[in-house]
Amino acid sequence: MQRKLARWAGPALGLLLILAALWLIFAVYTAGHPLIAVLFLVILGASTWLLSHPKLYPWRYLYPGVFAALLFVVFPAAYTVSIGFTNYSSTNLLTFERATKYFLDQTYSGAGDSGGDSLAMGVYPDGGKKRVYLSDDAGHGWQSDALDIDKPTGKARDVELKATAQAPAGAKAQIRDLIAMQGALKELHMKVPEHAGVYQMAGFSRAAPAAPLFQQLDKGTLKNLQSGEILKANFRTGYYETASGDKVSPGFTVGVGGANFAQLFTSKQFRGPLLAIFTWTVGFALATVILTFAVGFLLAVALSWESLAMRGLYRVLLFLPYAVPGFISILIFRGLFNENFGEINLVLHSLFGIKPDWFSNPWLARGMLLIVNTWLGYPYMMLLCMGLIKSIPSELYEASAIHGGGAWTNLRRITLPLIAKPIMPLLLASFAFNFNNFVLISLLTAGGPDFPDSLTPAGSTDILVSYTYRIAFQDSGQNFGLAAAISTVIFILVGVLSLINLKLTRVNQSTERK
Repeated sequence: MQRKLARWAGPALGLLLILAALWLIFAVYTAGHPLIAVLFLVILGASTWLLSHPKLYPWRYLYPGVFAALLFVVFPAAYTVSIGFTNYSSTNLLTFERATKYFLDQTYSGAGDSGGDSLAMGVYPDGGKKRVYLSDDAGHGWQSDALDIDKPTGKARDVELKATAQAPAGAKAQIRDLIAMQGALKELHMKVPEHAGVYQMAGFSRAAPAAPLFQQLDKGTLKNLQSGEILKANFRTGYYETASGDKVSPGFTVGVGGANFAQLFTSKQFRGPLLAIFTWTVGFALATVILTFAVGFLLAVALSWESLAMRGLYRVLLFLPYAVPGFISILIFRGLFNENFGEINLVLHSLFGIKPDWFSNPWLARGMLLIVNTWLGYPYMMLLCMGLIKSIPSELYEASAIHGGGAWTNLRRITLPLIAKPIMPLLLASFAFNFNNFVLISLLTAGGPDFPDSLTPAGSTDILVSYTYRIAFQDSGQNFGLAAAISTVIFILVGVLSLINLKLTRVNQSTERK
């Protein structure tokens, strides 16, 4: 009996999981995302086929890794590249259909706060809820059922009013209460018996019939029913525009081809800062690798000296910067380098009478970054070099001593040449990491000091990735399309570095085999 249950438990559980996945896919489809639903359906079908087919058993172990790579590497990269060919930004977030619907959903009240077809409005308590009461000048009144209108829901609410001889019992809500409720009150679309149209809040004491503000004449053409103005969609700029060319927000996302990429290299607005930032990015990554390797290598050589007392203690102390989380060390250094109250400037002022402008002077800010990054990175290089030095046969140093070689000769002729090849791929990996070292730049200098003549948010210590972040999230326009184009360029550069790294690794392996 137990064997039968065990035999059927697996397929039954799998069937339940498939049904649950199909239900989720259907929910995604009904939510208005058919392409994502189809993608999930393909993934579900492939997973079911792979896990149920006996000949594909080995792929069961590869599938999770391949799926994770596609989901977390390939898909984000492809999505970012695709955004780079659009005008996607904070002002062009919507699709054309959603932007059109936004305009068609707009209404206007023909009567304002007094006169015309407007009705007096009051809000009265009813237990924990509220009733809305409308009345005209003739004394006729209409009230709603008890409503929960303390907080807005984010969508329109249709409310049927009923005729009543008198206002609801209780004290009428005061202005301060109406101010707190106005978000929810504006969502109410109130239908009043014997009155045409839908009434909406038109002030704290009036409600007026609301009419559609725009009418769609044809696809891409809207008419403002209040002013008679015609709006036409411009699929080059991603906006509805008036006859005089004025853009009307919100805009919509359109393809712009390679305009974002061309803008990076042809527009003076971006070309100047981008060239300076790219040069600094390469210099920063290269200088960091050289400094961290130099410090780490020299310390590793010193700690490998067998006559050195308390080597274990020194290793622990020198490893501590690597044990402390990087962001904590960066914030500590930010305080130490403070121009007015930092300990570094206090010491320099007491000894030499100077207070360097670490955060105001571009070159001092860059030097500060290199100092902090060297502190953060040398323990890693030290560990690597210590391991590689231990792998060097001691007979080589003994032979060198017989021939009269000293410490400098051993360092230059034996130690450095023998660790150069195996550590080269790791140096390239360190270069690629520091090429995108966003955390250090963001926490220590935030990219500053800014270029005084730049129209985009760009600073002297910005690297490409922090420049991209500032364009995407700190610029007034939040130009995601341009930021995606820069990200694509960074992706290509890092990809080239990775290929070089792989090539050097293969060369090293081939040399070792020979």
